[in-house]
Amino acid sequence: MNFIFEPWHWFVLGILLILSELILPAFAALWFGIAAIVVSILYWLFPSMSFTFQIVCWIVLSIICTVVWFKFVKPLSIDKTKAGLSREATIGQIGMVIQTGLHHEQILVRFPMPVLGSDEWNCRSLSPVQVGDRVRVTDILGNDLVVQPHSSSS
Repeated sequence: MNFIFEPWHWFVLGILLILSELILPAFAALWFGIAAIVVSILYWLFPSMSFTFQIVCWIVLSIICTVVWFKFVKPLSIDKTKAGLSREATIGQIGMVIQTGLHHEQILVRFPMPVLGSDEWNCRSLSPVQVGDRVRVTDILGNDLVVQPHSSSS
């Protein structure tokens, strides 16, 4: 008795591979599952596809899905904050003063990208600053950042 592969076999295989992502730590089986579902659709549309061609399509689609994920999609999801990076990554960051006159002569500075996990920081300024001034981080002092006015010519 010959076993005949049907489109629903590919669909079930795809669903099982996708569901296996729940127990597998890697993010790879998903792409093989998506490729299997696409092959099931192709096989349903073109029932004369040979089993060898189905396997080749599945392999090629799996490779394409995996490459597209790692080359184009995954880089978009990378955390662009500076959280967890060293002191040197924080020094030199430029932000804008949004509030002055806080406790102990502190100012509140907002950074365009989060610095060490937060986009607003209590800072100590080396020189007098006003709301709206741009400042550059020069040091870290306890839980505060030390800043100085930033001139746009530097």
